[in-house]
Amino acid sequence: MTSLFRLLARVPLPWMHAVGGWLGWLVWWTAPDYRRRFRENAERAGFAPAQYRPAIAAAGAMVAELPWLWMRPQGESLLPHIVRWDGIEAFEAALAARKGVILVSPHIGSWETFGQAVGERFFEAYGPITALFRPARKKWMAELMAGSRDRRGLQTLPTSVAGVRGLIRTLRAGGYTGILPDQVPPLGQGVWAPFLGRPAYTMTLLLRLARQTGARVFLGVCERLPRGAGYVIRFEPFDGTALSDPKATPEAGAAAMNEGIAALIRRLPGQYVWDYARFKAPRGDIAERAEA
Repeated sequence: MTSLFRLLARVPLPWMHAVGGWLGWLVWWTAPDYRRRFRENAERAGFAPAQYRPAIAAAGAMVAELPWLWMRPQGESLLPHIVRWDGIEAFEAALAARKGVILVSPHIGSWETFGQAVGERFFEAYGPITALFRPARKKWMAELMAGSRDRRGLQTLPTSVAGVRGLIRTLRAGGYTGILPDQVPPLGQGVWAPFLGRPAYTMTLLLRLARQTGARVFLGVCERLPRGAGYVIRFEPFDGTALSDPKATPEAGAAAMNEGIAALIRRLPGQYVWDYARFKAPRGDIAERAEA
């Protein structure tokens, strides 16, 4: 599998995105459970087919771009020709203040590109972007993913108490971290909060990090442009919410984070991963309240 990924990494990215689009539609028509879950999540969130259909091809493009992201030669830059930046001035000003920055990037667009491109751009001035990372359980997948985690500008920590402490040290030292905020945490590490009109078990890690370190929070998204034209990375300050209010409850902080994510989805419904099991119960919760 590694050899195949290395071969595919040499194929131009626009071609891979085109092939990925066809792959996305193939899976849509041949996997009824996937199609049902995808459609149900999008329509229960209030989106019409015309709004969410582009996400079918986007899901395939997301898979097709992985060989290039994970296996391209070390030192080959993401930036010159395929990445544009929006809102970068406010983000860089926050980095320059050296008080810590938390980047919140949900399952929209290309979050793999997001982390690599941000780390590559700001490494020289501000060091690597630090993120928690859980290795894949399957050996062949872990070997594939290792190439993406070892790149210049990226630093990974284990998804453990020690890893969280490492994030806190990074932020207190004026560094920056990236968090996927819409993953379902284990029982006891989150709270129930509304998300797109439904209850979702939501991590409290972001709220704890922001409060303990005083770091500034930004929403970030890497939008995949049509016809393989590259990406636009957008930054949006997430100020004036319960995340920055020391008196806010964990539930209020989680609700504020979910609303920020939902606002991104409303702007880009055609690039959200609609089949993602966002509403499942956390591990250890037999009540399955997420489907209530």
